[in-house]
Amino acid sequence: MRFIDTNIFLRYYTRDDEKKAEEVLKLLRRVEKNEEKVVTSPLVIFEVIFTLEKYYKVSKKEIYELLQPILDLRGLKLDFRDVFSLALDLYSKKNISFADAFNACFMAKQGIKEVYSFDQDFDRIEGIKRIIP
Repeated sequence: MRFIDTNIFLRYYTRDDEKKAEEVLKLLRRVEKNEEKVVTSPLVIFEVIFTLEKYYKVSKKEIYELLQPILDLRGLKLDFRDVFSLALDLYSKKNISFADAFNACFMAKQGIKEVYSFDQDFDRIEGIKRIIP
């Protein structure tokens, strides 16, 4: 098993180096066919989303469309895969950060309905009550 770093996904998505993008596509096809097993960390996924949104100005909807197929790769091991899928969907539909979407979905999976926070983004998420300490 090998680890996939952020820049591998970014080369594929941005295609700023076509040769590298093609090599990544070949890798991802092997992972999809389960011919190769890889792992990545939640931090890598966060970094990919942040970079696409902030530096490449990719829309939330497009980020969802780009990342969901990666999360579905059979040969990819990723902790909290189900939370990432739910969070991507929430993030693409609400005016909130991906971090807040992820935390809201993480809370939901844990059966937690209240959050201590000064962040008003949580007020936009159904089923969560924000509490100011």
